[in-house]
Order: sequence, then structure tokens, then C-alpha cells
Amino acid sequence: MVLFAILLVAAALACWAMNLVGLPGNWFVLLLTVFYAYLVPEDRRVDVGIVIIGLMLMLAILGEAVDFLAGAFGATKAGGSKRGAALALSGSLGGGFLGLFVPIPIPFVGSVIGAILFSGVGALLGAVLGELWKGRTVDESLKVGHAAFWGRLLGTAGKIIAGCWMIALLIIGLIG
Repeated sequence: MVLFAILLVAAALACWAMNLVGLPGNWFVLLLTVFYAYLVPEDRRVDVGIVIIGLMLMLAILGEAVDFLAGAFGATKAGGSKRGAALALSGSLGGGFLGLFVPIPIPFVGSVIGAILFSGVGALLGAVLGELWKGRTVDESLKVGHAAFWGRLLGTAGKIIAGCWMIALLIIGLIG
């Protein structure tokens, strides 16, 4: 009974970590919780409850909203194009994965910092390339790229915080 709950929390933490590279980790946390609540036999699970699942759903939506709004506000404020935004998203995903493997000499959190930082740098480079491709000047492109960098970092921070609250709710639901 407790083993399934421990495995659920461990899997949820692994899914939450996907947020660091720009993947929808919070949604995977929610799906795992729903699967656990409805697929694990009652005699082998600790009940999570519909209230916890509903609150987790609201947090997942909030995390996505913060992520989207931070990126959209930054790019729009700087005058970015759809092409720049699309390449910023692609660059962010690629940079996040690359950052996982860049050796940053800080124990335990070096790869996390690398993933977040390189995700922002990837967004910056993608936005700059998209704007240059669109025919904008280097200065205009760098302005949009700068906004994409900070938008990506703020959006990722929002998703990470929402995911932390989701994990906390999951643990509270399993204990309570």
C-alpha cells in the first residue's frame, strides 16, 4: 500500500523535473495522480481524492498560464513576430535538453541550472534568428531575443512553482 504511494511520489518528482527543459511536466504529474487514483486497486493504494486532483488541475492550468503569459508578454512588448516566437520555443526546448549535459560545477543542481539557463539562451537565439529571418535589424532582433530569454525564465519559474505546489498537494493527499 505504501509502496505504491512512494512510487507515485518518485514518478511525480521525475515528471515535475521535465518542466526544467520546457516539457509539460505538471500535466504528467496530474495524469500520474489520476491514473493512481483510478487504476490502482483500492486495497493497494492510499486514497488521493477528487478535491486534491481538482486543485492539482487548477495549479497545472495556472502554471501553463504563467508560462504562456510571461513568454507572450515579453515577446509582444518587444515587438516580436510569430516566426520569432516559434523559433524561440524550439530554441528553448533544444537549449533545455543541451543544458542538462553541460557540466556546471555545482553539486546536485548544476544540471538543473544548466537546463534552465540554456533554455533561456535557446529562446534568445531562436527569437533573434526568427526576427533576422523576418527582415528585422540586429538591434530589433536582439531586443526581442532579450525579452524571449527573460520570458522563458519567468515562465519556467512559474511552472516550477506550480509543480511544487502540486507535489505538495499530492503528498498531503497521500498522508491525510
